[in-house]
Amino acid sequence: MVTMNKVSINYWENFSISTKDIEYIYSHLFELETPLSTKELTKIIIGDRIRIEKEKIQNKNSLDGLAFLPKDDYTIGQKVVFPASNYEKGTVTDKRAGNNPDHGNFSVISVEFSNGLIKQFACNLETHKLNQIISFDEKDPALDPDIVYSKYKKMISSALVRNLEDNEEIVQIAGYWFPNSLLIDVNLGYLNLAEAVLEMENGGPLSTKTILEQIELPTDANNLLTEFSLNYALQEDERFDEVGPSGETLWFLHRLEPENVRSMPKYLIPSFSQDFDKENYLHLLSSINAEVYDELEDYFETDECKSDVSISIIYPHWRSGTLPLSSCLEELFPTAYEAPRIRFTFIDGDTGEKFPGWVIRKNRYVYGLAEWYKKNDVLPGSNIHLKLNQTPGEVVVSTGKKRPTREWVRTVSVAADGKITFQMLKQQISTEFDDRMIIAISNPAQIDGLWEKYENHPLPKLVPIMVRELAKLNPQGHVHAQELYAAMNVIKRISPLYILHLLNNAEDVEHLGDLYYRIKINQTG
Repeated sequence: MVTMNKVSINYWENFSISTKDIEYIYSHLFELETPLSTKELTKIIIGDRIRIEKEKIQNKNSLDGLAFLPKDDYTIGQKVVFPASNYEKGTVTDKRAGNNPDHGNFSVISVEFSNGLIKQFACNLETHKLNQIISFDEKDPALDPDIVYSKYKKMISSALVRNLEDNEEIVQIAGYWFPNSLLIDVNLGYLNLAEAVLEMENGGPLSTKTILEQIELPTDANNLLTEFSLNYALQEDERFDEVGPSGETLWFLHRLEPENVRSMPKYLIPSFSQDFDKENYLHLLSSINAEVYDELEDYFETDECKSDVSISIIYPHWRSGTLPLSSCLEELFPTAYEAPRIRFTFIDGDTGEKFPGWVIRKNRYVYGLAEWYKKNDVLPGSNIHLKLNQTPGEVVVSTGKKRPTREWVRTVSVAADGKITFQMLKQQISTEFDDRMIIAISNPAQIDGLWEKYENHPLPKLVPIMVRELAKLNPQGHVHAQELYAAMNVIKRISPLYILHLLNNAEDVEHLGDLYYRIKINQTG
């Protein structure tokens, strides 16, 4: 029986991209003259590595001698390897004629192995079953390209991308790669035409194919190469922004993108240093409402991410027309290979109306809801329901509208002395809301002034001020950390964990348990 040889069990776990891998990819792309995706190149590398490993196994028997096949002839002194005996090596020491009428003329050789043992083998024998050698296990999962890709695609593709990005001879756009030297020249004139085409469409987005049809770029190359060359030229020109989700290339004029897409809204810029002892407060987060999602941290997102989520928004996102792009919410929205900004479509869950949305990956927020918030009477603390639509690139958004009613809710305003103040006032509410997060805004312009007023005010000094303001609204005189989180974010952008950090270190605030706090009795005056 032939011994089946397998690839080392750690081969793919210890995989790394070599210079030869990159050279192979370059040659393959050069010969094909067609851009290929990261996925396609990953499969090509896996296939080539498997080919190499199979060849190594098949050639193993020739490193220290010829592979023994009964059909071959051997001479005294010749070194021979026996694949059927775990690649044992030996030297032919004797040879004689065989004697078996059933097999006709054949020879018998004596082979001495390294341990001194001498064995005899028939040769010049055409009909022996060992003449057909399979030197590797065809069922070895490490040699199955589909199994290897399924199990190791993320690791291999990540390593491949890192190495390709460091190679100046290969360029990338929207997850596709091609040799720089084979790109079609797209001069400034065609880029100016592309700008004009996009401007006529209010900035975009438009596909590469649509732009090509209108600028009439002359070329004799294949369509994929033409599109790739234009994509690369547009990518290298700062006027253009690639805003398509993974698998789709769409272009937008950067200068015509909404202001809150081009630059981060001031209300979302953190007002604190992230360098603090976060681990000390993680055990307290179980009392934070599950509808609190904050892009500044993901520590409290312990549940499995779902395809539909309810979120209670805070003032900075309400004022900016945005949503936080925390880890779980990130899975609801389109992503991209490289694009820092991705344009997609919101669908109003109540009316079916479609309107544009933007994912800003670096700063972790989603823009496009300012008008929708106004139209639906959304307040800070309103519950926003999000779910994936069946059509890729579309997200359904709704408020869970209810019949408008007048409710007693916390209302923020500016006091006569110009400082922030809170009152319990009746407000007309048309959405579902979180009791601890809801804050009615009496005058948004005045609150904007408060944001500027408290810009340089130290956060530790603000905590007792805000605790006192909120405590006066509660007969027991205590404040929940989540209420303080919502209130503090009216004038400062801070995270839930940092609120806990501030409360824990506030000398004149004491913890009552279950995330409830109050001003110390001897500090009320």
